[in-house]
Amino acid sequence: MSIEATLIAPAQLQALMSSEPVVLIDTRDADTFAAGHIPGAVNLREVFTFLATSTPEGLMELKATFADALGKAGLSGAETAVFYEDAMNSGYGQSCRGYYLLTWLGYPKIKVLNGGFSAWKASGLPVSTEAITPVPATFPELPMTDVMLTQEDVKAALGTDTVLLDVRDVDEWIGDSSSPYGKDFAPRKGRLPGARWVEWYRFMKPSPQGPVFKTPDEVRAECATAGIGTDDTIYLYCFKGARASNTFLALKQAGFSDVRMYFGSWNEWSRNESLPIETGLPVKTSRPALALAA
Repeated sequence: MSIEATLIAPAQLQALMSSEPVVLIDTRDADTFAAGHIPGAVNLREVFTFLATSTPEGLMELKATFADALGKAGLSGAETAVFYEDAMNSGYGQSCRGYYLLTWLGYPKIKVLNGGFSAWKASGLPVSTEAITPVPATFPELPMTDVMLTQEDVKAALGTDTVLLDVRDVDEWIGDSSSPYGKDFAPRKGRLPGARWVEWYRFMKPSPQGPVFKTPDEVRAECATAGIGTDDTIYLYCFKGARASNTFLALKQAGFSDVRMYFGSWNEWSRNESLPIETGLPVKTSRPALALAA
């Protein structure tokens, strides 16, 4: 699958649905879905809400849960899966979470609607309130990809050249809040020791149809400001793998080859008191001198 082709514009999606089998997955809540959605879409909120742990048992449950749910949504391996949310800056990356999960499960054809439902409506395309009953399929058993990190993987990367990239909101990064669900939702506030920070919003930009992903060059420039290059090994995390999925897609489509995600993220790490964290405001670190071109 070409990563450059993962992001799809509204008009492209409309054309795709008329030319080949597509399973369109709306990741918003049931009431919002019922009020209006893309015609033919299936509502699968669990793409966003499921909380995972990175133990062998937790990852087995994650795989089984989504193989079952996505099969019931109609994915057999022959269809293109297309995920969407309301807008790219308002759903905490939930459509991209679907993309990441299917990437991990080895599914061959995955797309994300760039700009979400807001862009679809802004394009003047049809909206439906009719719920459809999907035709269940057997989700395929495919070779899984190496994009999922465990707690032990991250622990082993502490203090190494691996880039630990925190993409959470600023209040979480500085240790003022533990999560998007409330300041004290998780037991500890802080960040992974040695992590760098690029807030996930920075990989998107305004457009006439609402926020969309930045171009590959723009994404590479954002990362360069944090000292991160396309040849780095990058371990992403957020709170539960949604915002980091948004960044995962942004980095992959920008040519970052060695990108994986700690899907358990801060929700899991913060609950293990034996694991180290950094707290308080980040402090300035020394930077190497830049070589100037002659």
